[in-house]
Amino acid sequence: QQSNIVDKRITPRWINYERIETVLGAVVVVVGAGAIICATGFALGGTRFFGVTSDAGGVAYALRHTVGPLAGDFFAVVLLNASLIGAGAVTLATSYVVGDVFGTRASLHRSFREAKGFYTVFGVLTLAAAAIVLLPGTPLQVITEAVQALCGILLPMTTLFLLMLCNDREVLGPWTNPPWLKALATVIVATLVLLSLILTCTTLFPAIDVTALAEIGGAVLVVVLLGMGAAALRSRPSGAGAVTFVSSGPELPKEQWTMPPLALLSRPRWSAGRRTAMLALGGYMVVAIVLLIVKSVQLAGG
Repeated sequence: QQSNIVDKRITPRWINYERIETVLGAVVVVVGAGAIICATGFALGGTRFFGVTSDAGGVAYALRHTVGPLAGDFFAVVLLNASLIGAGAVTLATSYVVGDVFGTRASLHRSFREAKGFYTVFGVLTLAAAAIVLLPGTPLQVITEAVQALCGILLPMTTLFLLMLCNDREVLGPWTNPPWLKALATVIVATLVLLSLILTCTTLFPAIDVTALAEIGGAVLVVVLLGMGAAALRSRPSGAGAVTFVSSGPELPKEQWTMPPLALLSRPRWSAGRRTAMLALGGYMVVAIVLLIVKSVQLAGG
């Protein structure tokens, strides 16, 4: 999303419109996915196809034989549309990241001659994904579930780094999160960590009691969040006079403020507690990814 905003040449003046676009896009995607799940569950419930389909092709086939040919064809078209959007979004995001890491031009506004690396990465990833799907005998269900589990493992860490950036005044200046949004984001990240743990456990150990795991994890999460909230309240200054702001130059309107170049940003300093938490989360990610790879190979091999 960040690279997309930069690529569209959006200035801070239009940030609120971009936020509205992001929220609407997320709502449409979630509502659409929920509608597909509910429709297929209602159509296949109580039939011989319920619970036995292993991929989207099987679902389309089942809908054709339970609801009618039009339903199966419509499901296939909707899924194709979602697949094209997803393929474009994922490959573009990866191409943007490669360009940012290696300092090359990465923009859809550039021609192929101006951004050969960007378009090459985009094309190679698209072709590789298509080849994997079209190869005969490819365990698509295992790949799909493994990718979902991997996303669940990586999401908390990436969201946490994003939250840290959003709270860094040197990076975002007047656009940093207000206190209420910091608290909300903390709850969201903590919930993502819990969901990631549940997803990883259920993927690696299908027989585990998900309900009990969720209840125990939820209780621990509530206790941890309450403790963090109490610690944050105790660490707040007692009065407005306890904080002194030193102006380093003329203040710019919020709509005109831009992030300084990376070379001018100071290296962030982490406390011992934050460093320990990041190391623990990173260690969990490494262990979970290794176990996920082992489990995926076992499932693919039968």
